[in-house]
Amino acid sequence: MTSRRETTRKAPRTVDEYLDRLPPGKRAALEKLRRAIRSAAPRSEECICYGIPAYRVDGKFLFGFGAAARHCAFYPGAFPLEAHREELGGYDTSKGTIRFPAEKPLPAALVRKLVKSRLAERGPGKSSSKR
Repeated sequence: MTSRRETTRKAPRTVDEYLDRLPPGKRAALEKLRRAIRSAAPRSEECICYGIPAYRVDGKFLFGFGAAARHCAFYPGAFPLEAHREELGGYDTSKGTIRFPAEKPLPAALVRKLVKSRLAERGPGKSSSKR
């Protein structure tokens, strides 16, 4: 008899491993999101946190993203969503989460604004963006 652990897929250890498991449409949407995040927060550290791709600075979780059965999601936190509420009118949002269809990825410029807002929330001298 096989154990549950042996029959379930192991959690991804890297962001690339996570993305490799996705269907092409979701992978492309999340790779675009990943590039925009890295552009806005080049000193952040990529990791897997709670089973999804995430970014942290100085060991602190800042944001993450993932794919669900019917959508993709970006998790920048509540502050960036409030700060850019007007620009997010066409998206399905809840506290700290933006859901979007893979066929309509988040615009890179919007992602960069959200990331920079989250970094600014950390306070002066703690931003990971290049100056």
